[in-house]
Amino acid sequence: QVQLVESGGGLVQAGGSLELSCVASGTIFGINAMGWYRQAPGRRRDLVATITNGGFTNYADSVKGRFTISRDNAKKTVYLRMNSLKPEDTAVYYCNLEQTIGRQSWGQGTQVTVSS
Repeated sequence: QVQLVESGGGLVQAGGSLELSCVASGTIFGINAMGWYRQAPGRRRDLVATITNGGFTNYADSVKGRFTISRDNAKKTVYLRMNSLKPEDTAVYYCNLEQTIGRQSWGQGTQVTVSS
């Protein structure tokens, strides 16, 4: 079983910054990719950013140029640096891990609130 523990969420004013972290532990056969998704009230869960084991990144258009995803493979940790935050970035942010065997795991989520 895989555990994903997120941290770093909170309340910030528009234009501010936050950094999220997610640490993976448990039985992991091999990591294909890790990433972040978000879900605002009444909306579906959407991709924010992903990073593969080889460092290839993918971002939602709405966050390109403002958010940066990175990872520390040795620590099984993924980070999301969020700059120039906007009220529309307000959501619960979920960490995701995709194993090489195709199994996916999710964290419990961390709330990010951006005030105008």
